[in-house]
Amino acid sequence: MTRRELLIGAAMLAVLPLVEGRAVAAGPRTHRIEMQNMRFGPVPANIKAGDTIIWVNRDIVPHTATARDRSFDVVIPSGRSVSMVVRRAGTIPFYCRYHPGMRGSLVAAR
Repeated sequence: MTRRELLIGAAMLAVLPLVEGRAVAAGPRTHRIEMQNMRFGPVPANIKAGDTIIWVNRDIVPHTATARDRSFDVVIPSGRSVSMVVRRAGTIPFYCRYHPGMRGSLVAAR
């Protein structure tokens, strides 16, 4: 392959997200939610069904991320992280089963 063919191929790859003038939907993304000082950190605003959330526990005690509707229940040991896939769209309030004052809400788009 010539240098020119390689450059043309690289240029074509750079525009792959556009097909026939339309943007191609991006695949699933990964988001982080950190727990520290007995609180859930900010929940990203751009979560979609199919995305992965990495729950990171920076406290010295274990926590959970438990959906009020029971759609997920993740146990996160102290100093560890656990990932989960968001299975559905909608607003999903969650809390820590061990520390009920810790609460948050995921808003996942389609």
